[in-house]
Parts: sequence; structure tokens; C-alpha cells
Amino acid sequence: MELRTVGSSGLQVSVLGLGCNNFGSRIDEGASAAVVQACLDAGVIFFDTSDSYGAGKSEEFLGRAVKGVRDDVVIATKFSSPTGEGPYRAGASRKYLVAACERSLRRLGSDFIDLYYQHWPDPKTPVEETLGALDDLVRAGKVRYVASSNFAGWQIARAEHVARERRTTHFIASQSHWSLVERGIEAEVVPACAAYGVGVIPYFPLASGLLTGKYRRHEPPPEGTRLATSERFASLATDQVFDKVEALERLAKEHGRSLLDISIGWLSAQRVVPSVLVGATRPAQVAANAAAAQVVLSSEELAAIDDVTSPAR
Repeated sequence: MELRTVGSSGLQVSVLGLGCNNFGSRIDEGASAAVVQACLDAGVIFFDTSDSYGAGKSEEFLGRAVKGVRDDVVIATKFSSPTGEGPYRAGASRKYLVAACERSLRRLGSDFIDLYYQHWPDPKTPVEETLGALDDLVRAGKVRYVASSNFAGWQIARAEHVARERRTTHFIASQSHWSLVERGIEAEVVPACAAYGVGVIPYFPLASGLLTGKYRRHEPPPEGTRLATSERFASLATDQVFDKVEALERLAKEHGRSLLDISIGWLSAQRVVPSVLVGATRPAQVAANAAAAQVVLSSEELAAIDDVTSPAR
């Protein structure tokens, strides 16, 4: 599995990363451990979780699953999403994030976090305060690198300028929702990251399963899938989106590819992308995702994919 550096840092991650949002919610600890082992077997060393996934169980399951290989993997986790009631169970204030970091370390069973994300912007807390607290955690050795998630382009630029002005640690990556049917971040987020040496790490690259081919236009989604159980995910299944999915399926067939190949392969071909995060509930899914992450698309294929999925369409 190819390793790439994250942004302008020296941190190396596998081109495919495992999104661990299913741990503790859709799958139990045994199934989570099997998925982690499948990743290690495939050369996937980058694991992404959050203190809010599975009410903290995701961190616990992941920590125990990598206990024997902790120094050989990269663990990313996040703070700022709500983890309980009250003003100090969410956000990016110094008071909250320092306590959140300690709790994540305990759940992970680790002395340090490789990559620590601010999960969402916090309009109530100045970015100066957040970066200052993160800088203290880095200096204390509890965090190696820091990053943002779901930030707008101007927020990424603002955070970078504050970090330079105050000489604090800076965000080396931005995790954003990016897929071939949802390319909105290319307007501002991607250019901002490219300008400041920030890596873009896509999540939901398969558009909640729409880019796997398991959903069909005007057909009910399979029982138990995300589109069957969530209004938010179901809102993606529009005729406009299916037009793009079906065009991509035809294109994949013409080039002897799978829909998975071009969906993950196109993202991994983007210069700002060090790793593509894909979730899994079974080892077989990990193997398929790992194979797709190593697909090298030709310039002709990339141009054809752009032609049918351009945000302007």
C-alpha cells in the first residue's frame, strides 16, 4: 500500500484510510477487530475515529485492536462534536478540548494521538484559543499533529494565518465531504488547502453507498443500509445524482473498471489528497477498497470522469 505525506508535514499515511464511525454503532467489538486486522493485512495503517463515534466505543475498540502494533499505525481522532449534555461536552474551548484529549487517550489506551482534528468549527471560540491549546498538547507530547474537519475555505486560511502570526502548531490536513457526486469543496476548500500546504482527506467518498452500485433509481434501498434508515442520506438519492452514477457506471464498464475503482481512484489521483477514508463493516469490504485505492487511472479516464461529474453539470 502506497504511503503519502500529509500536507507539508512529515506524517505518512496509507493512501486508503479506515473510517471507524461504524465501530460501536453498526458493528460490535469482535467485528471491529476483524476489520482492523483486514486493514493491517492489506497495508492500511491509517485509522480515523472520533470521541463521538459509538458514544466513545469506537476509540475503545480501535485502541484494543491495534494494541500490539500501536507504533506502526497512525490514529486520528477528533474533538468538538457533542458527547453529552451541557456547555463543556462540546466545542473547541481550551477547557473542553484539553479534557476531551485526556478522555480520548484513555479510551484509545495510548500515550499520544497521531492526528487530532477539530471535528467542526466552533463559532463561540476564537481560533487563537483553540490553536494555543492544541499547541500546548503538542508540546506536552500528547498530540503529534493537528487538523481541521468540515471547515470552509476562509476558516482554513484564517487558521493558517493565526498559526503563522502566533507561531503555534498549524493544521496539516482538512477532512471534508468529497465524492464524485458531491464536489462542492472544490470551489474554495481545495484551493485554500493547496495554497497553504494542507492535505485534503475525503470522507464519504462513496456517497453513503451510492457509488458502490447497490442502489438503483426508483427502487427501495436494501434493508439496513444508510439510505434506508436516514433521511439525510436518503436526500442524496435524487434523479440528478443517479444521472451521474449511471454515467459513471457506463464509463467504468467501457474502461474495464468497477464503480468502486473510479470512485476511490479518482480521489486518490488528486494532488492534495494523501488518503481517502472509507468505512467498512466486513473484511471483504476492506479488501475491495484497498484494491480500488491502488488503481492508477489514465489521464483519459480522469478527463472522462470530470466530464460527467463536473459540479457545473
